[in-house]
This record gives sequence, C-alpha cells and structure tokens, in this order.
Amino acid sequence: MAVDIKNLNHNQLNELISKAQLRQNELRKEKVAKLREKIHALIKAEGYAFEDIFGTGRAKTRRSGGTVAPKYRNPADPEQTWSGRGKRPRWFNDALKAGKKEKDLAI
Repeated sequence: MAVDIKNLNHNQLNELISKAQLRQNELRKEKVAKLREKIHALIKAEGYAFEDIFGTGRAKTRRSGGTVAPKYRNPADPEQTWSGRGKRPRWFNDALKAGKKEKDLAI
C-alpha cells in the first residue's frame, strides 16, 4: 500500500498522520497483550502463579501525614519553632553553642 503523499494537502496529511498514529497504538497494544499472555503461560508452565513472581499489587507508599507539632521554641523569637525532625535550625544550634540545653528549648 503506497500512498502518494506529494499529492495530499495539509489537512489530508494531518488526517493520514493521526490515522497512522492510532494504528501504531493499536499494534503496540496488541503486541503487549500477546507478550503478557506469553509471560502468564510461561509462569504457569513453570508451576508458579503470577503473584508468586511479581507480588500482590503495588508496594505500600509512604504517607505524608502533614505537619508535626513543634517540640522546641526559640527563646529569642517565640515564632521560630522546630519539630525535632530534619536538619536542626540555625537558631537551635546557636542556642546549644551558647550553653543552653535541649530541655531548655523544649516547649
């Protein structure tokens, strides 16, 4: 099937391209489905279940639980707080160097 693209106008070319892309996606999906069937057949032939090889579903993802209540407060500026997680803020390190203890900065 040879298509003479030199005789096609802009709209006809765009239509041909979109049809070709749709067909390409269909062929890819068919190929993936056949490959999936082959893999399932191979796993079954070896005496295993799909779940034995690949597990049962997705791995548990980490929950982002939101903000954590602050544990420490800067005595020089009470609006500056730190939850005790992550990198220590500069004011916290400066207070420790000045002789304060962690329990002195606790809320």
